Amino acid sequence: MNRLRKFVDGFLLSLLIAIVLANLAPSLGASGGVLHMDWVTAVGISVVFFLNGASLAPERLKAGAANWRLHLLVTTSTFVIFPLIGTALYFGLGHWLPAALLLGVFYLCALPSTVSSSVAMTSMARGNVAGAVFNATLSSLLGMLITPLLVGLLFSHSGEGLSLLDQLRSIAIQLFLPFVVGQLARPWLKDALLKHRQLVNYVDRGVIVLIVYNSFCDSAMAHVWSNYSAGMLLAVAALVSVVLFVALQATRFAARRFGFNTEDEITAVFCGSKKSLAAGIPMAKLIFGAHPALGLIVLPIMFYHQIQLFVCSIIARRYAARSD
Repeated sequence: MNRLRKFVDGFLLSLLIAIVLANLAPSLGASGGVLHMDWVTAVGISVVFFLNGASLAPERLKAGAANWRLHLLVTTSTFVIFPLIGTALYFGLGHWLPAALLLGVFYLCALPSTVSSSVAMTSMARGNVAGAVFNATLSSLLGMLITPLLVGLLFSHSGEGLSLLDQLRSIAIQLFLPFVVGQLARPWLKDALLKHRQLVNYVDRGVIVLIVYNSFCDSAMAHVWSNYSAGMLLAVAALVSVVLFVALQATRFAARRFGFNTEDEITAVFCGSKKSLAAGIPMAKLIFGAHPALGLIVLPIMFYHQIQLFVCSIIARRYAARSD
């Protein structure tokens, strides 16, 4: 656990450094700038999803596939309840928060669940790990289609980002196709990926840092941040904390209402309340294109990611301490 905390802290520090550098010299990392970060991140996104496809072991999904009630609850929480919350916040807070920020809040709510941390938290809490592996993987695959559809349905009238057809085409070319190729190449790569698993994690998170850097450079070049204060950052943190609290309570209530055992309840709580930064940042780049406020749009998922790790680790320890 101490090693996990050190890694998370190092990742957070890298994100903060990227944001500071983006605001100090935005022209270097802006799209079309000296470093050509738009092209670098485009290649990086495809590499990440190729590695994800090559790392996924299909046989690990079979053990958890039969528990359909658990899968239905997690999928409903991820792609129905969360988007409804995001829609309510988008229209309900339109007079108090910037439009790009509310767009980011809805985008956060439309994202799939995480894979690694959902499984890790479920394992730590002594929950249904096989069910967590199945649900987290299923959520990631569904998210490639459902997330851009949800964003497109709600915001197509506003002209944000690309058209829905262009979004789906970009997702298919840069996410789904590399994922499938990686899955096909798995028989030849699985041993090397298992041996160098930590290196794969560093590549994954390194691409996220580069995308955040590029996004904040573009936002700084467009003078997006000059209109907002530190109070807005606190408002974002508070808002996503409320979203996480509602998701945790709703999934736990539903699991108990439907008579789940404790192991399945744990899986439902963690898989049904988490949102994926690893998928969210690359997909935002594809869905919203070179939106000048992309840095503001991805801000909610960056806050949510850190808060969910902290809160869910506490909950996991409490579940783990239960008597059998």
